[in-house]
Amino acid sequence: MAPRFESLLKNKNRAYIEPDVPLPQVKRVAFFLLEHFSMMALTGAVDALVTANLMRPAMLYKVLIVGTGGETVLSDLSIDIPVNCQLSQLDEHELDMLILCGGYRVKPRADPAMRAKLKTASNAGVMLGGLWNGAYFLAEAGLLDGYECAFHPDGRAMMREDFPEVRISNHSYVLDRNRISCAGASSSLDMMLAVVRNDCGKPFANAIEEVLSCDKMTEVIDVSVLSVDNNPTLPQPLKSALELMHSNIDEPLSISEIAHCVGISRRQLERLFCLHLDASPSRYYLELRLTYARQLLQQTNKPIAEVAVATGFVSISHFRRCFQQLFDVSPGRFRKDFYHQTP
Repeated sequence: MAPRFESLLKNKNRAYIEPDVPLPQVKRVAFFLLEHFSMMALTGAVDALVTANLMRPAMLYKVLIVGTGGETVLSDLSIDIPVNCQLSQLDEHELDMLILCGGYRVKPRADPAMRAKLKTASNAGVMLGGLWNGAYFLAEAGLLDGYECAFHPDGRAMMREDFPEVRISNHSYVLDRNRISCAGASSSLDMMLAVVRNDCGKPFANAIEEVLSCDKMTEVIDVSVLSVDNNPTLPQPLKSALELMHSNIDEPLSISEIAHCVGISRRQLERLFCLHLDASPSRYYLELRLTYARQLLQQTNKPIAEVAVATGFVSISHFRRCFQQLFDVSPGRFRKDFYHQTP
């Protein structure tokens, strides 16, 4: 039996196609918009869920936008956002998550109607969350006692003083049992990715993060090696070797040639790969070429034979065998499934 590859790059740069994996039940997630809520915090959180839906053949999350007292809610950017329903109309028994969207201009003031609704939702088993200072209203309702909570730094002193039973965290986001919270606008995406990770597994959440976070660095590189090439702790010879691999996909260099180019021995290069990437140079290089081949299958109409040549495979049968071993699907079936599932 041919050996199977252990994957470093299997879940990078692709629509996450798993035709034989049963999908989880659809979750209904309501975002309650407080007046002057942070638009950036909302879009980061919603984007994670919408992208999850796009990367699976069926809906995973149904998103509801909730307001109170009108058809729209004014954001911190002075943009009116239409709502699906009012908080009073929300049926907590048909809801899985209720997230309060705060912001820099949202005033932390008690609201009896909101407090009652939150308590009802909590009793119904709904996961509750807060973006920016949205968690204040959960704490005010007594629903964060004994929980850890992320909160914007400007309000942490107030939270510790007013709600001593709440553990205020210095982390940018926190998932604590059935409570979730993030400290500001930029951390809402990471918080919601953690929710998706709990629901659907780490590989799927990582695939979403590859799509949404590829431009967090100064220089945008190929997402197939995003988490590796962006690691500042890697030794320079290893970084140089990775750059050489990335630049020589169609005509692969030998590992000895790469080692010579970066000024170390082959044995030293192999030790660096094993130490920092838990992979041999040849295995990593092969997976890099195969993930690039997968991009070509997704993004071009090139015949499979041309894709094989463009990724350094002399034999199309060898290419098909390697692709099948890594991705558990043939190149032809992968392309067919991808186009069948793309909206």
